[in-house]
Amino acid sequence: MRWDELMDRAGSVCEFCGATEQLSGVEVTAEDHVLLCETCRSDDAPSVHWRCLEGAAWSGIPAVQVAVWRKLGGIEEAWAVEARENMMLEPEVMTRAVGQAEVVHKDSNGMVLEHGDTVVLIKDLPVKGAGFTAKRGTAVRNISLVPDNAGHIEGKVEGQRIVILTEFVKRK
Repeated sequence: MRWDELMDRAGSVCEFCGATEQLSGVEVTAEDHVLLCETCRSDDAPSVHWRCLEGAAWSGIPAVQVAVWRKLGGIEEAWAVEARENMMLEPEVMTRAVGQAEVVHKDSNGMVLEHGDTVVLIKDLPVKGAGFTAKRGTAVRNISLVPDNAGHIEGKVEGQRIVILTEFVKRK
């Protein structure tokens, strides 16, 4: 990305903390660049400085989302772990953040599953820790794909958000 395009996109401020001095473009992935100040480019910034990432996590720019997600992963404080877990990234953005090849989720019949699909359970599944069994034939609407595991999806059954193995569902 060219310097002037990066400055325009970022509004001439650091995309993490909003600082206006000593800005520089930083490559996040081959296709993603962010504009950061000297403090945000450094690993020596005081831990209180990184609280700015909580706001930057809400950026609508995929490159910033990837950079924030990765930076939060390197901070071992409860607020950072919680902020990272609560980030809502589109599957393709999560793929870039994790740095893996695209994960394809398939049901028991080999049909490709997509975020938001409805699936039906093909066998009774005991739900560990919840004290109930999800019955065969139960429809699970608006599923989420687990970004780093093609064998897992998430969905709500009886009001509980659970992880379901793709081998036990079929696309509706």
